[in-house]
Amino acid sequence: MASLPGSRLSGRPMKIAHVTASGRGETNRLLARAAPILSAEGFRLAGTVQTDTETPRSLLCDMDVLVLPNGPTLRISTSLGPGASGCRLDPAGLEDSVALTLANVTRGADLVIINKFGKQETAGRGFRDVIGAAIVAGIPVLVGVNEANRPALDSFCGGQATPLAAELEVILDWARQAAEEARRPSAS
Repeated sequence: MASLPGSRLSGRPMKIAHVTASGRGETNRLLARAAPILSAEGFRLAGTVQTDTETPRSLLCDMDVLVLPNGPTLRISTSLGPGASGCRLDPAGLEDSVALTLANVTRGADLVIINKFGKQETAGRGFRDVIGAAIVAGIPVLVGVNEANRPALDSFCGGQATPLAAELEVILDWARQAAEEARRPSAS
């Protein structure tokens, strides 16, 4: 899926928003805080939220994703050893989380949260097809993105993604409104 076809799918406007927070891991923390609140309010979630765990042996952290709504939690990073500088992403862990998430989207959800539109998505892999499937199904998508990958997200979404302030209440307000709108039958 190169880019999403137009701004209207399934008779509804495209609902996708992104958040970029400053500070290492802050976007992950915001999305991870939002998910259980929305779930407790009765919204059916699909997607992933990421937890970063600092490691005493390295300046880098271990990266785990919780597949929404209820798991499993999968490790998506790998240790490359001391002095290594390559990409630490574990492609197998990422693809396992993508497959589980796509299955959950296919079963239906009110909102999809994707922890990151990153290098894999920019290259046409990772959660890109999950995001597209959700949009085509009329399910709103909330995604984290850093400034380096934002142009690729904008291109993928045809410039239709809504930027959100990196504030929990702003994120929750958008998610609630988008999910409620998606629950309403479309006027034909």
